[in-house]
Amino acid sequence: MEKILTAVLPPALGFILDTIIGDPYSMPHPIRLIGNLISRLEKLIRKNFKNLLTGGIILAMCVLIISCTVAAFILILSYRISVVFGIIIEGIMCFYLIAAKCLKDESMKVYRAIENNDTEGARKAVSMIVGRDTDRLDKNGIIRAAVETVAENTSDGITAPMMYISLGGGVIGFFYKAVNTMDSMIGYKNEKYLQLGRFAARLDDAVNYIPSRITAAVMIFSAYLLGYDYKSAYRIWKRDRHRHASPNSAQTEAVCAGALNIRLAGDAYYFGKLHKKEFIGDNKREIRNDDILSANKLMYMTSFIILIISLIVRGILWGVII
Repeated sequence: MEKILTAVLPPALGFILDTIIGDPYSMPHPIRLIGNLISRLEKLIRKNFKNLLTGGIILAMCVLIISCTVAAFILILSYRISVVFGIIIEGIMCFYLIAAKCLKDESMKVYRAIENNDTEGARKAVSMIVGRDTDRLDKNGIIRAAVETVAENTSDGITAPMMYISLGGGVIGFFYKAVNTMDSMIGYKNEKYLQLGRFAARLDDAVNYIPSRITAAVMIFSAYLLGYDYKSAYRIWKRDRHRHASPNSAQTEAVCAGALNIRLAGDAYYFGKLHKKEFIGDNKREIRNDDILSANKLMYMTSFIILIISLIVRGILWGVII
């Protein structure tokens, strides 16, 4: 029984805590600490390395080693104190690794601002969750950006961490989040980060390759369960899943666009520069504000199914199932 509880409870506890509490903005967050580590190492690398490609590899290795070592030390110490204490601490770790409620809450700020006809407020809200320039976005562009973010981050913000947790608990979960955080901070394909962040960006592509595709498949099934257009979700996924500079991002965006019968993506400005991007989905109708609600429902249904699958996988790996 102890082995079963140790295998299953931490990921389940983490998901439940995230659903109820979400990211505690007023408390120290380990992902923010990883972000601070990346920022400090970036300054050191730029100061001491002429070859930023090599410096970027060293930066990534340092971030991964420190993140995993600290997580492993905390878990080993916690489980030595007691199994119950270890389960609680690992559950809290898993909670910090999952961002479903944060994603929903931030996208709902956009939704509420649009409902109140506060376009400027919606523009400000969406700027907190997207990397593109938002000052040029009209109302539909703001809604589209919010829906895209929910769809894309269903994988790298929620389901992918759960999959890695199922394979190696909190330590491997923090390995994944460290990679993901590096990509979001230094993985840009601009002059400043092209060399420094290249390794981190490629590593992020690699660790998200399988999770993004599993998530897309589960999202199609979720569309069926929710009564969305699952046939279109599959068709658009099959057609448009590679219409993105990233090999992974369009996987879930395509499913979401098909399920809701809307068109996502297209050209966008980043750091004042226009980036030409292909459309994802068919322009069957105008995007609506309640598409943000639908995207969140799709995100939660997909996340719940992935949680169940992850718990089963973790149980098998621990030898408590089969």
